[in-house]
Amino acid sequence: METLRERKKRRTRESLLRAALELFTTRGYEHTTVDEIAGAVDVSQRTFFRYFAGKEEAALAVQDMAEARFVAALRARPAREAPMVALRQAVLEGWDAIRETVESAVPVELYLRMYRTIESTPALLAAHLRRSAATEETVARLLAEREGVDVDADPRPRLAVAVFGAVVRVTARQWSTGDEDGPEAIRALTASYLDQVGPALTGNWRTAPDVSRTRPAR
Repeated sequence: METLRERKKRRTRESLLRAALELFTTRGYEHTTVDEIAGAVDVSQRTFFRYFAGKEEAALAVQDMAEARFVAALRARPAREAPMVALRQAVLEGWDAIRETVESAVPVELYLRMYRTIESTPALLAAHLRRSAATEETVARLLAEREGVDVDADPRPRLAVAVFGAVVRVTARQWSTGDEDGPEAIRALTASYLDQVGPALTGNWRTAPDVSRTRPAR
């Protein structure tokens, strides 16, 4: 059971995180200082650094939580599922769990706004891609373990994760430039894009149907 001290620390961290994201999404990441974040929660700069190494860690904290929850969802997928199926189901069926994880820290609406801020802020986008690369390596090793192959000798785990990760990034980028804000929109768009991986890689584009019509309306 969580002690009173632990509960107080958790609430302080959540308050700092929410204040940071609100400031980043309204004023801009580069124009927000640690002092302003701490001041919004009425704590000292020193208190902020007890919970976060800096602005970057605070800005990407919820993204890190979501990615960790995705890895956990993938680890729980049935062993009989093919790798790409397991990846697809982990991100789509696991969305409710990911959403619950996000909402334990900040409102989903704020999380989605922060994603747009990351996409439009070069320093944050670069940091996010570095962290995502580390997550992709973890996922590749997990797939190799599931399939009983050597990740360093068999290229398939990393190739599968590279394709999957690229689709997720394209989906998120397309969503971030659209008008739909809700989590249902990005989930539907992700499903639509993942469904096109096979046809896009192996099909004849000149004779295939116009897949742009499968994109959810905005």
